[in-house]
Amino acid sequence: MRPTFLKQKIMLRVLYALVPVALTSVYYFGWRVVAILTVSWICCFFTEWAMAARRSGKISYACFVTASLYALSLPPTIPFWMAGLGAIVAILFGKEAFGGFGKNVFNPAIVGRAFVYVCFPVEMTARFVPVFKGLPGGFGSWSLAHLKEAPPFLAQAGLAATDAITAATPMWTRRDFGYVADTMELFLGNIGGIFSQGQTTRVLAAGSSGEVCAAVILISAAYLIVTKTAQWRLMASTVLGAAVLNIVLRHVADLEGVPPLPFTLFSGALLYGAVFMVTDPVSAPKLPLSQWIYGLFIGVMIVFFRFAGIFAGGVAFSILLGNMLAPSLDLWIKRSRTRQGMGNA
Repeated sequence: MRPTFLKQKIMLRVLYALVPVALTSVYYFGWRVVAILTVSWICCFFTEWAMAARRSGKISYACFVTASLYALSLPPTIPFWMAGLGAIVAILFGKEAFGGFGKNVFNPAIVGRAFVYVCFPVEMTARFVPVFKGLPGGFGSWSLAHLKEAPPFLAQAGLAATDAITAATPMWTRRDFGYVADTMELFLGNIGGIFSQGQTTRVLAAGSSGEVCAAVILISAAYLIVTKTAQWRLMASTVLGAAVLNIVLRHVADLEGVPPLPFTLFSGALLYGAVFMVTDPVSAPKLPLSQWIYGLFIGVMIVFFRFAGIFAGGVAFSILLGNMLAPSLDLWIKRSRTRQGMGNA
């Protein structure tokens, strides 16, 4: 069957918004990011094509959005076969199992990432690397993990290139070693270097390839809002929910394990998830009040998981929980308004 496409301008605009994020990822991590994106695109496309052919349907542009969001949420050192397997799961079980585009309950990209996160925890949590800095940055390299000689900042500390491949991200280093990365580095994404913990010198790594530069993500958010591609209430409520709980736990409950607010907002995938994942028009609720509740719930759960969970992140599972809640939110509010209308009649 020759592939036919369901043309969706809104999905094209999301892809446009992801272009600066992808280019920034290549600058920071090398051309291997493009290879991961390519593997993800191919696997998502052929999986949806095979399923669309069975139901005589069309391939949605949304499958390329899923592929991009999923690929950019992965560590830049993820093995290609793992990235491909997760992409297949994202389309097959995140979307096609529910009947195709527009019928899925969960965000497919999050489903794919959650799958590889649970099945391959070492590759998803302990294979991060620092970013390239200066010019040409990653545009002149395949990947830091493939360098034969250690970068200057490692060589000066007597460390080998392999020491950078098992480095911890800012959230892990803060929680496990008490080291708080510089806020401006988190905002711009130029995360990397060394720090001392007792008598041990450790390497600071960045996070997943698309989440590290808050500045670029905010620029993409502005584009999505101005073009009315994404709902600003979903973005704002997610960030607000995370900020409120962070302030309450840190300054009201006086819990030292909760980091400063700028660290919470700019580290990890909070902004990436709020801008690109929470705003998924299919899995998010439709009513304005529902959207506020939905985003607030996700933001609160992100901070809760980061503080009380085993893993330092929490964005993916928070969004999946929000996806489960979304249909009921719209239903409850509609019923409540119907009852109020009947009571006033």
